[in-house]
Amino acid sequence: MAARATQSHKLNRELLNAAGLRNTSQRESILEIIRHGESHMDADEVYQMARKKQPRLSLSTVYRTLQTLKELGLIEEVHLDEAHHHYEIKNSRDHHHLICLGCGKVVEFESPATIRMMKEVGREKDFQIINTEVRMTGYCEVCRKKTGNP
Repeated sequence: MAARATQSHKLNRELLNAAGLRNTSQRESILEIIRHGESHMDADEVYQMARKKQPRLSLSTVYRTLQTLKELGLIEEVHLDEAHHHYEIKNSRDHHHLICLGCGKVVEFESPATIRMMKEVGREKDFQIINTEVRMTGYCEVCRKKTGNP
């Protein structure tokens, strides 16, 4: 466990240095929280987690840091619902999201169909597509069981 934390700490430092950012404890902590968070967290959730380690951290610092990390391509801002922006580590693979309308659970998935769709739609519309974002909503197994729907 300690080896994994040290490895992650080193990776965060390398990412921040490569992006030309000074390695501050706040930036490193926020990057670590997003990397190892349980789900796609919004800014307030990141703030609450970060305050456990750094009680003097302000919400505005979290917002500024998230914006900076996003601009540098280290994290992505994901729009899973209308009300919040959620954050995740920038992934080299395209992936998509299933979102439960009952409990809010988010499931990531990959599909070769999106690659085919990008090529086909790009060719049909004479458009160079560089990224896809698929968000599908419905109900997870647990929520379906609660309502009696199979």
